[in-house]
Amino acid sequence: MKRALTAMMLAGVLSAAPHASFAAGDIKAGRAKATACAACHGIDGMSKLPEAPNLAGQTEEYLVKALNDFRTGERKNEMMSMMAKTLSDADVANLAAYYHSLGKQ
Repeated sequence: MKRALTAMMLAGVLSAAPHASFAAGDIKAGRAKATACAACHGIDGMSKLPEAPNLAGQTEEYLVKALNDFRTGERKNEMMSMMAKTLSDADVANLAAYYHSLGKQ
């Protein structure tokens, strides 16, 4: 019985692990920070430039990963790498929450 309980607890912890490093951001703070992003990604997260992707409605997890990849250099784009390096972990979470909240338009 003790082994079964231990196995169930371990399974629960492991199933939650992919989300453990993900912290939900503050939408209002993200909206304020997004003013720097609007020139390329649009004020509403819908890009007016063909080379800049739409961000509205993307999942928070995807946006956090993409921004962190630009910050570390794993993902390369001169402009995004420069912009992302100035972001804190909280900024990244807040921007991701904001753009996700916009929904796909």
